[in-house]
Amino acid sequence: MSWSKIRGHERWIDAFRRVWRQGRLAHAYLFVGPAGIGKQLFAEELAKALLCEQRSSAVLEACDQCEACRLVEAETHPDFFCLSRPWIDPETKEEKNELPIRLMRDLCSGFTLKSARGQGKVAIIADADDFNEASANCFLKTLEEPPPRSVFILVAVNLHSLPATIRSRCQVIRFAPLAGNVVRDILSKLEGVDAQLLPRLVRLAAGSPGAVVDLREPALWQFRNRLLAALARPPIDSVGWARECTEFAEDAGKEAVAQRRRVGQVLRLLLHAWSDCLALAVGAALSAPAEDIALVEPLARRLRPDQIVQVLRRCLDAEMHLDRYLQVSLVIEALFDALGPLLEN
Repeated sequence: MSWSKIRGHERWIDAFRRVWRQGRLAHAYLFVGPAGIGKQLFAEELAKALLCEQRSSAVLEACDQCEACRLVEAETHPDFFCLSRPWIDPETKEEKNELPIRLMRDLCSGFTLKSARGQGKVAIIADADDFNEASANCFLKTLEEPPPRSVFILVAVNLHSLPATIRSRCQVIRFAPLAGNVVRDILSKLEGVDAQLLPRLVRLAAGSPGAVVDLREPALWQFRNRLLAALARPPIDSVGWARECTEFAEDAGKEAVAQRRRVGQVLRLLLHAWSDCLALAVGAALSAPAEDIALVEPLARRLRPDQIVQVLRRCLDAEMHLDRYLQVSLVIEALFDALGPLLEN
């Protein structure tokens, strides 16, 4: 059944079933927690349960069989709305780094219409951290006077990234990272997960399996290994590695979205490796595969902790620039221009 797909958040399943039985369902919820722990999947299953046309009136659970359930899963249900990245402005067709007001106007306009199938309306706003002032103000008007039998579900990583006016009108549901055994079980059932990569993915996930799903490609780890090995042997060919990284990103596809995602994946692996390097440099205990320790040991022996911290900051800066939709090639060039001098001193 519907809720069987949700792992590690059983307390919230029970909570929503309880408020449903009591007739106390709120009109707006804000799901908050680390990325990749299943908040959006929970929101989708809740939406399906609310719109299911075959569920029991006493139990909040979708049948997964009726036409309404199938339409929600296909995101073609006329009473179900879902906004999520990438943010494409419907008028200009340009990719934005904030939720465009035109998308929000379309959503709010849809809620002014009568329920097409008679079960009410449900909207999920994923990546709600990306509200800007205009889209937030537009949404606030609908949030203050919600249509009957409407439910809004906002999904965010950072509670305080949303305007206080929106936070105060939502019931906040805090989702916690999943236990290691749950993460391992989820990842082991995914298609294409190499048995040798599984322990690394579980460790890297830190309770958020969704955050490492895109990292199961062996080519990513091979590129990381080659790059770290090269960075351990000065002089650093900053220009050459910037070119290689750009070509590796372009291998992911012609679209900027795919290239940005690929560079983000590489940065995620680098940040984790450099964090391990810093732990070794300060003499901290490190629980990691022997191959990974051997990879960063030369860097930990050669570099001072303050240098490693600077490297981590440069990688975090690159992540921030990617999130702000700067040109991918410029982000890569800036990163390697900064790493060269840091690693050769």
